[in-house]
Amino acid sequence: VPVPVPAPEKRKRAKRPIALLAAVAIIAAVVGGGTAAVAENLTNGSSDSSSTVNGTTVSASSNGTVSGVASAVSPSIVEIGATSTSGSSTGSGVIITSDGEIVTNNHVVTGASSIKVTMSDGKTYTAKVVGTDAKKDLALIKLENASGLKAASLGDSSKIAVGDQVVAIGSPEGLSGSVTSGIVSALNRDVTVSTDESQSQGSDGGSGSGGGSDQWPFSYGGQDFNGSTGSSTTTYKAIQTDASLNPGNSGGALINMNGQIIGINSAMYSASSDSSTSSSSAGSVGLGFAIPINTVKADLDTLRAGGADSN
Repeated sequence: VPVPVPAPEKRKRAKRPIALLAAVAIIAAVVGGGTAAVAENLTNGSSDSSSTVNGTTVSASSNGTVSGVASAVSPSIVEIGATSTSGSSTGSGVIITSDGEIVTNNHVVTGASSIKVTMSDGKTYTAKVVGTDAKKDLALIKLENASGLKAASLGDSSKIAVGDQVVAIGSPEGLSGSVTSGIVSALNRDVTVSTDESQSQGSDGGSGSGGGSDQWPFSYGGQDFNGSTGSSTTTYKAIQTDASLNPGNSGGALINMNGQIIGINSAMYSASSDSSTSSSSAGSVGLGFAIPINTVKADLDTLRAGGADSN
């Protein structure tokens, strides 16, 4: 006669798979909860809105927005007022060190006898020219007795592409901190500008409180824009943008959506055909150019040593 299996043994064998299933269910619930949390973070973005994008000062919650870029970078953009024997002019500049080194265009400060710089918060400094490079239309100036300033983050202009969204910040017509946006329209444009001091900002009607020269002549594709560049010129590879630029934007920043400077705005085409007309008739028609920031970075040591023009 077969021996019956003891009942307790049956209960033990029945409990093992149940316990195993319960353990698996608990693990699955934990993993599922973690997955849901990850999915929520990916959907809603970082739960810490104060975190920053690596290498920039744009908060993660504002990364990729024009307002976020403007809020983060505007404190690093200044208005430059230069006075020379030919008059006064207004341009823009980008703070690159906390003690007041500022990059701008050579044509903004060339021939200046005095330079006044106004910060985004309205504070003013006097500045001296450290070095100029007319062939690249670049200049480096230094504020006197400045410290603790917010320096801009310099990006990599070799990584930008046609169609990338960009933001421009400067002081068009003396309106400091003005923000415009657009896209990169083209790359490696051969832009020719004057290296003659007589063509500097303010020499053609830009004197006075209105700020900015009426025109800054340049040529592209064998055609002159905003008047004649004269006989003393230089050509550089430029970023083309349709972000609105106006007189006074020269030396200001062209910025990617991570808040990094990718170019120094240097030339814009005005619909005004007469360089002697009032600045109110000038304006952007979506044809602006900026010096790539990699060109600027490669020239910094030269500018800090007095510039190519000192040789």
